[in-house]
Amino acid sequence: MNRFEEKTVSSNLLFEGKIISLRIDEVELPDGKRAKRELIDHPGAVAIIPITDDGKIILVEQYRKALNRSLIEIPAGKIEPGEDINVTALRELEEETGYGANRFEYLQSFATSPGFANEIIHIFVAQGLYKIDKPAAGDEDEFIELFECTIEEAEEMVLDQRIYDAKTAFAILHAKKLLKD
Repeated sequence: MNRFEEKTVSSNLLFEGKIISLRIDEVELPDGKRAKRELIDHPGAVAIIPITDDGKIILVEQYRKALNRSLIEIPAGKIEPGEDINVTALRELEEETGYGANRFEYLQSFATSPGFANEIIHIFVAQGLYKIDKPAAGDEDEFIELFECTIEEAEEMVLDQRIYDAKTAFAILHAKKLLKD
């Protein structure tokens, strides 16, 4: 047992939705005391850093109700049950940008909010982009606008908070390194 491990004593599912579920776990702490943990279960997601042949990054802008504002992000989406993350990433790239990629590479995974959620995002890099004649349709409730920018412009958007989400800021750091190499 890890010296900081919390043993689950009981678990109570409060809500099960289309994307997430919420439960409260009672845990036994390392010192023997008990505490409650409010936890969100999420199936995970992928995010893609699409890099054009001229070294620009393709970003999407969309409204995010949880923050009540539009955000500029890298293309991303939820993993469907039983779906391989590579399949999810290629699907999301096509649905959100209309592009495919000749070179597609897994980069890294990370936890988004480990204090209360188990969501893991898997980051991919897409290069050798090509336009798909009849791309798969995106989600019917998703309204997005595409644009390209340089890595310097993306860094500026992080600094002035137009890029406000962690996965995109994280991806910009990786893209900068990739574009230097």
